[in-house]
Amino acid sequence: MKLVIPKGDFAGYIFDLDGTLVDTMPLHYAAWREALRRGGLGRDLEEDYFYSLGGVPTQLVAQRVGEHYGVKLDAARIAHVKEGIYLGRLREAKLITPVVAFARRVAKTHPVAVVTGGMPEVAQRALQRAGLDTLFRIVVTPADVPSSRGKPAPDMFLFAARRMGVAPERCLVFEDAEPGIVGARAAGMPVVLVPSRQLTRIPAA
Repeated sequence: MKLVIPKGDFAGYIFDLDGTLVDTMPLHYAAWREALRRGGLGRDLEEDYFYSLGGVPTQLVAQRVGEHYGVKLDAARIAHVKEGIYLGRLREAKLITPVVAFARRVAKTHPVAVVTGGMPEVAQRALQRAGLDTLFRIVVTPADVPSSRGKPAPDMFLFAARRMGVAPERCLVFEDAEPGIVGARAAGMPVVLVPSRQLTRIPAA
């Protein structure tokens, strides 16, 4: 994997978690399929549609899936079941080595943060399992910005910048999915694409 790092005087670095630091998206997809089946979806979750929701808060994913398929679902219950299934398989996750290596390098001299659409306890478990919890002291989830609906809104990115004490335009964001890229750009932050199933090139602004 080749990361295209733009030139600039960056003072802080923000990383998405799933699909950016850790290769967890296939595990999330499998957990969503099972939870939605138990919750009464009645059909298989389309993989491409799932990946288009990368970075969207967990409960909102369940809500959007129901809307997408025209089915009334208990979004809160399905999200809870899904996270339980996911945590049971978390040991299978692998680091995305080029991104982690870059994060470890810049963290020696600059503040770093994680901005994720996952639930706080799930994000922390994933970071602990990956051995990244001591690297990322700042972890921002939708629970930190309750007035926001998460990515693609810019709120979590701006909150992370404030926590780091860095101006938004001097933050560099690493993302693998369009909702996060849109949110970072809306916050005035340049973005590095981590190539994924959904995206192999960064969308035009």
